[in-house]
Amino acid sequence: MQTRKLGPFTVSAIGLGCMNLSHGYGPAPSVEQGEKVLLAALDAGVTLFDTASLYGFGANETLLGRVLKSHRKEFTLASKGGMAGVTFPDGVRRVIDGRPQAIRLNCEDSLRRLQTDTIDLYYLHRWDKRIPIEDSVGAMADLVQAGKVRTIGLSEVSATTLRKAHAVHPITALQTEYSLWTRNPEIAVLEACEELGITFVAFSPIARGFLSDAAIDPGTFHAKDLRLGQPRFAPENYSANLKLLGDFQKITRDLECTSAQLALAWLLHRTPHLIPIPGTTRVDHLHENLGAAEVKLSADVMSRLEDSINQKTVAGNRYGPQASGEVDTENF
Repeated sequence: MQTRKLGPFTVSAIGLGCMNLSHGYGPAPSVEQGEKVLLAALDAGVTLFDTASLYGFGANETLLGRVLKSHRKEFTLASKGGMAGVTFPDGVRRVIDGRPQAIRLNCEDSLRRLQTDTIDLYYLHRWDKRIPIEDSVGAMADLVQAGKVRTIGLSEVSATTLRKAHAVHPITALQTEYSLWTRNPEIAVLEACEELGITFVAFSPIARGFLSDAAIDPGTFHAKDLRLGQPRFAPENYSANLKLLGDFQKITRDLECTSAQLALAWLLHRTPHLIPIPGTTRVDHLHENLGAAEVKLSADVMSRLEDSINQKTVAGNRYGPQASGEVDTENF
């Protein structure tokens, strides 16, 4: 497995996003299936596992803790706080809370579920815009000082917010959605990361399944599939977006690789300071994704990909109004 730097850590060039083992795209796979994927990833040389307090309202961290505890020294563990499930009289709901006391509580809960003494990389999952970013990052810096986390990161923030945070405490990684069809990081965030020596971690690098060989039909999505609320998968936009795949699929045939491998290879070629973290619920897809590290792309292929699928050609925003209001990256 090829490796890349993530702050003080050296990790596999492709990590594993663990969210959909517990949450996100409808019913989660069985615990047994989740265990198979995690152990197969470890066996294949994956050394970056990414989870969060939010995923499955703690179930994802519990899964990783149980399955990977005995292998803890073999990988870099990333989790997130500042957005978690909170119990109300009518059930558990997702809450963004960047207050220092909430961040401390989220971290303690994560450590317990993950069955570890320290988290290698701890992200602020969302910036709570009611709280100055300096206050939230200050609380995370206290966690580093206490030895509960080794390094800290941010998720879905602008270059401006990143610089403010980095002035309080060194930021190791910034995590944001990035793929051929989500190019917002190219506006300013990628440049800021390179300038400040921060690794960019790309989630949803296969465009939530759009850039895969699977024939995705939004009409068959489960009622709890988060893509139902994303404008790009709405019928009028999705039919237009399907037309973008013609040249993309021709390139996969020419290179004799899969669509997912091409999508990931494009990211790996964009900058050496980037690590994609595709998620999957299947071992065969895991191995397919990891094969992207061996796909070589010429400058001409890179240009063809970028010209055909980009912010001007993709129909629909990546998030609906509510989710767009919760992130700090749409226009930066």
